[in-house]
Amino acid sequence: MHSLSRFVAAFLMVALTVLPCARAQEGSATQFKKEEIEQLVAPIALYPDALVAQILMASTYPLEIVSAARWSKANPSVKDKALEDEMQKQTWDPSVKSLTAFPSVLAMLNDKLDMTQKLGDAFLAQQKDVMAAIQILRAKADKAGNLKSGKEQKITTTQQDGQTVIVIEPTNPQVVYVPTYNPTVVYGPWPYTAYPPYYYYPPGYSAGSVFFAFTFGVAVGNAMWGGCNWGGGGNVYINHNTYNNFNKTNINTGDWNHKPEHRKGVQYRDQATQQKFGKGPAQGADSREAFRGRAEQGRQEIARGGADNLKGRPAGGDARPSAGSLDLSSKGAGDFSVQRPSGSRDTGAFDGIGQGGHTRDVSNRGAASRASAAGHSRPSGGGGGRRR
Repeated sequence: MHSLSRFVAAFLMVALTVLPCARAQEGSATQFKKEEIEQLVAPIALYPDALVAQILMASTYPLEIVSAARWSKANPSVKDKALEDEMQKQTWDPSVKSLTAFPSVLAMLNDKLDMTQKLGDAFLAQQKDVMAAIQILRAKADKAGNLKSGKEQKITTTQQDGQTVIVIEPTNPQVVYVPTYNPTVVYGPWPYTAYPPYYYYPPGYSAGSVFFAFTFGVAVGNAMWGGCNWGGGGNVYINHNTYNNFNKTNINTGDWNHKPEHRKGVQYRDQATQQKFGKGPAQGADSREAFRGRAEQGRQEIARGGADNLKGRPAGGDARPSAGSLDLSSKGAGDFSVQRPSGSRDTGAFDGIGQGGHTRDVSNRGAASRASAAGHSRPSGGGGGRRR
């Protein structure tokens, strides 16, 4: 069993560091297109600003999202203050920790990890373009009459650095309602047939009855500490007081910056970002540590077969996971795929998608092997997935 564990660890290292590197070099000179970025942000553009900021931050740490999603699924009853206390024990980036207060959002990011990883890559390489795309979609939703203030949210149109921007905030700062909507309707006619928008429907949501709805309110406590600067450079920031109350083990007094150590060895998409944040071989050691002792976190999920059941393949026979390949609604994990306009054909919209899904698949194999060997090895010291 020890030999098997060493083999799996070695395989994980190769998959996370060597194979993605080739893909990074292939796309090193290619920026995300405007329509690609709008496709990626379509599911989150109408979320409250603070939640948008924290999702963008967390998307740059895809492996930690996988770990957090497993923990959240194994601990559904841990909420409010108990959840904040439990998060002090975890080593994930605070942006990832904060999303455990929003299980449906975390499930979305994990269920379609390929989208999440591309979103994070776009945010790191083209942050201003990502922020601009969100404002473009908000303006479209507003023009279509689908962005209104109410008991769940407050919509404000204001000026920032000479630009007209739309700000979305919770009506009650302590209670956040996450909207669920159909992007092909809420933004008006979707103009990019080759890049249909992603969408996510949580369990219990009937897509045919209404195209914009809210989930139940979440009492967020100190879990909402992000913010968006829409004007000028277009970036995200941290409310330090709330942030430090939520993340007592890692006090922050500066602006948000990407932390490569939380990347856990996942290669960056392009050479410029790799040169800016990459740490070369040292990332491999981080990747190995990321899954050491974490078998217990995902054991129950893996025993049930996990949530990564594929349904269908993209046109053209591409064997990589596509944005429309998952049907998770029957398992209670929500339905997350790409909304394809009737009659449209997708010939290149998802070229390059699949690295995120591959990352999670390799992670699951490593966790499954450790789970099967748990009875023959010493207890792990990095667990966090026990049910109370």
